[in-house]
Amino acid sequence: MALGLSSDLIKMAVNFRKLERIIKGFANHRRLEILNLLLHEPELSVSEISEKTRTEYMNASDHIRRLAISGLLLKRNDGNMVRHKLTPLAESILEFCKKLE
Repeated sequence: MALGLSSDLIKMAVNFRKLERIIKGFANHRRLEILNLLLHEPELSVSEISEKTRTEYMNASDHIRRLAISGLLLKRNDGNMVRHKLTPLAESILEFCKKLE
């Protein structure tokens, strides 16, 4: 046991860290916009996402990277392009966010 913590508390702390990573992944208006876009138009490239959200390519790319790290986007190679789509977790998060509106 680390510092006298029970294994249940350690597991809970790990789960909180995982939740934190997910929440930080979508806790941005532009990332929420990208998630919503991909809900309606899956399989878009970075340049398509950048164009449709009127975001600079590098900014869109960074937001997409953060969403992927959080487990909210899947990437698929399509020739020399990478296509992006939502994970089931991202779809659930969007449903949750709509309830908060």
